[in-house]
Amino acid sequence: MSLRVIGRYRVSDKIVYSVEGDIPAYGFIAFGIIDRGTNVLQVRPTTICPLNCIFCSVDAGPYSIHRWAEYIVKPAILVNGVLYAARYKGGGLEALIDTIGDPLTYPYLIELIRELRSIPYIRSVAVETHGALLSYKLVNKLEEAGLSRINLSIDTLSPEKAKFLQGMPWFDLDRVIKIAEYVARETNIDLHVTPIWIPGINDKDVEEVIKWAIRIGAGKKWPPVTIQKYNIHKYGRKVEGIRPVSWRTFWKYIEHLERRLGVRLHWSMKEWGMRYLPRIPIVMDVGDIVGVRVIGRGWLRGEYLGISLEHDRLVTIAGYRGKYAEVLVRIVNNRDGIYIGKYIGKP
Repeated sequence: MSLRVIGRYRVSDKIVYSVEGDIPAYGFIAFGIIDRGTNVLQVRPTTICPLNCIFCSVDAGPYSIHRWAEYIVKPAILVNGVLYAARYKGGGLEALIDTIGDPLTYPYLIELIRELRSIPYIRSVAVETHGALLSYKLVNKLEEAGLSRINLSIDTLSPEKAKFLQGMPWFDLDRVIKIAEYVARETNIDLHVTPIWIPGINDKDVEEVIKWAIRIGAGKKWPPVTIQKYNIHKYGRKVEGIRPVSWRTFWKYIEHLERRLGVRLHWSMKEWGMRYLPRIPIVMDVGDIVGVRVIGRGWLRGEYLGISLEHDRLVTIAGYRGKYAEVLVRIVNNRDGIYIGKYIGKP
């Protein structure tokens, strides 16, 4: 069980790993499967993103400063992980292909969607993206593979502002818009539009995006639009001079938009087809001391990634500065089956 180095980013000295073989699908936030106790499984096949969004909560993109590793996961690991979850959850599951990057960078995306749709327990497969790499040819392949929905993050209808928000001068919003309209009008793939509201930056833009999404026919089966709240995360990017509003203020803003535009923007779990289901069991409790074999760099600088061989789970290792070896860690976080351990010594 190991990670295979397949490339490097010269700008930031990040390693790119191929994740293959018998590496577990569970335990790590950056790749694999995440179960949050519903019928929706987060499927994370890659961490790579071509954009450098100024508000990115996970510091994705070529110029990230907090990351020192990226990952590309072989499809079999993810498919087997979904099958493992189905043993506990049963049928009617959605596989939501989301990432701390952009799923469209994943070289095996069509294969992954096709294999996920072949699983009897899977009801739908969705992909989250900013759309920078969308093309008509790719959309047709996604439809043929059985993709159910695209969650598309468009934060403005202004091409120049989009270049600013997405942090890349080559970002072609007009092209993304045309392909999104093609998805909504000419394919069986549903379109769900998810702009992020950055107070004082794109207030009017969000209104225009909502009206556009409704006009082109987004939401054929699922809700057409959901607004994302701008938040600041420890290792994410911050928009200079902008502070996040409280959740109370955010929901008042959503209610204001609903009245002003005459559309719904707040949806129940039932309307999303979501329901609570048993979680995959937590196998390591906070405070447990476990043996972990270090296999490579973790997602963030200074962290390493290891495998608890006893539990067949990935573990993020903090506070370790040695060579790859077997180490002891104390579990300090296990929320949603994502395990973080602090290095305490050698076995």
